[in-house]
Amino acid sequence: MNKTLEEILQNNPAIWRAGEIAKGKQKGLATGFSELDAVLPDDGWPLNALIEIITPRWGLGELKLLLPLLLHTTKNSHCAVWISPPYVPYAPALHQYGVALENMIVMPDETIGEHCLWVLEKVLRTQACGVAIAWPKQLPEKSIRRLQLAAEQGRSLGIVFRNREAKSSPAALRIRLTPLKAGLQIDILKARGGSRFQRVVIPFNPPFIY
Repeated sequence: MNKTLEEILQNNPAIWRAGEIAKGKQKGLATGFSELDAVLPDDGWPLNALIEIITPRWGLGELKLLLPLLLHTTKNSHCAVWISPPYVPYAPALHQYGVALENMIVMPDETIGEHCLWVLEKVLRTQACGVAIAWPKQLPEKSIRRLQLAAEQGRSLGIVFRNREAKSSPAALRIRLTPLKAGLQIDILKARGGSRFQRVVIPFNPPFIY
């Protein structure tokens, strides 16, 4: 391959090459749960991407799923931004887990209003945010495309929660959560560079985070 073309491919986060995953060159950020890492094509959360998480209701363990990510992000002096969370995050539980609260920013719904997606896009593009988590009331497909591009350009990770499943999504990773007595069931609906419709169960009880 032409050397100049190879450099362009390697330095562009918007370009994905299947051969890189096969060779083990592309690695994601470990989720903190070996069962989940094993079924994700990047061996963890994808980098510079948008993740869509579908859950039937809030408080079933979706935030515990993200605790290792929040710990990693804030301990490395990167900001973790919460946009329009359904409840106020419970700081003592986050602190007890080890999350650096000084690197966490919460933007409540009453200050964001209808601009959740606009704020999320701006935050992802700043290149100063490690992870941005949002709970938008609506999530049109065209907005997901913009957010995916913003995450790639800002080299950040965006996570959006929604209660209803749409027919399709441009997000790099799309998962659905289902609470079980044994823990949390995770269905991979879409994974860039990997097989979809895989399922894994993570055994844990959700902590009181909000």
